[in-house]
Amino acid sequence: MRLVNTRYIEEGSVLARPVINSAGKILLQAGVLMTTSYITRLRTLGYDALFIQDDRLEDVEVHMSITGKTREVAYKTIQNISNYIECDSEDSLPLADIRRSIQEMINDLLSSADVLGNLMEIQGYDDYTYHHSVNTTIIALVLGIASGYSEQKLIELGMGVLMHDIGKIKIPEYILNKKTPLTEAEFEEIKLHTTNGFDILRKNNDFSLLSAHIAFQHQEKWDGSGYPRGLKGNEIHEYGRLAAVADVYEALTSKRVYRKAIEPNEAYEYIVAQTNTHFEPKILDVFKKHIAVYPSGSGILLSNGQRGNVVRQNPAFPNRPNVRVFYENEKTLKVPIDYNLADFPSLMIVAVDNR
Repeated sequence: MRLVNTRYIEEGSVLARPVINSAGKILLQAGVLMTTSYITRLRTLGYDALFIQDDRLEDVEVHMSITGKTREVAYKTIQNISNYIECDSEDSLPLADIRRSIQEMINDLLSSADVLGNLMEIQGYDDYTYHHSVNTTIIALVLGIASGYSEQKLIELGMGVLMHDIGKIKIPEYILNKKTPLTEAEFEEIKLHTTNGFDILRKNNDFSLLSAHIAFQHQEKWDGSGYPRGLKGNEIHEYGRLAAVADVYEALTSKRVYRKAIEPNEAYEYIVAQTNTHFEPKILDVFKKHIAVYPSGSGILLSNGQRGNVVRQNPAFPNRPNVRVFYENEKTLKVPIDYNLADFPSLMIVAVDNR
């Protein structure tokens, strides 16, 4: 299978992976023949790219990071908690539901054969807050697993990250969805989501205070330039330091009302460039080894003018995947060429090209 921009999908193409919205609901099943109406409708819904079957790439498998059912449960959990808070319910938050959701995510990730290459989820114009919370949790758990966290620490981390933006429920919607730059006053309002979230979570005695601190600290920066308290270095709890990386990476690679998503390789480069300023170097060492720069199935252009797709990842060299090229200077090669880019140091990926 390969990832194709919806502008280039041809009628009659076969969908290789289900199209799932942020609530975990399947919009189109794998195996569906793409029609002009399907393609137009998905583009209207904001889907920029889809995984399409390609006989030349039969050996490329891009699994979902978590199952659709797990994603649906996580989405509903956040939605239910938001309803509790909006209704000023005096009942405690449904912590058992949150824990169960995180446990299912952990189980899915631990059973995945290709966590490195399958974190990218196709996104439309679904509710950004819920989509962001679930995807940020997945990324944080991957980093936690790679850091050797125990199951208890993973659950604490996951519960906190899933709820890290819950304080936004108290921020006016017109500010959250504003398409033009925020005023200084509006940005100050946005910054309150950290303290709002912490206050909401710490009132529930059974919710780990360490987990609650993720809502409080995920906007703090390693060099002390973050908010709400301007904490620096190890003053920020390790969960907060890890969540900050996952939060920014997910935000960059997702659509927002005021900007398009950027490519995973661009987000990767931005994150790495913030070593020792915004982010802790130790966590970025883990990030660099366990987040794919070019996800499997992605279209790429090489420095020699050849174009093809990522076939699989190189765990030891995340920025040097295995690729298969089919074109050279827009001419179709008679025989595709496979490169393990770790063995060809002079060959570089110069662009993402999902045609």
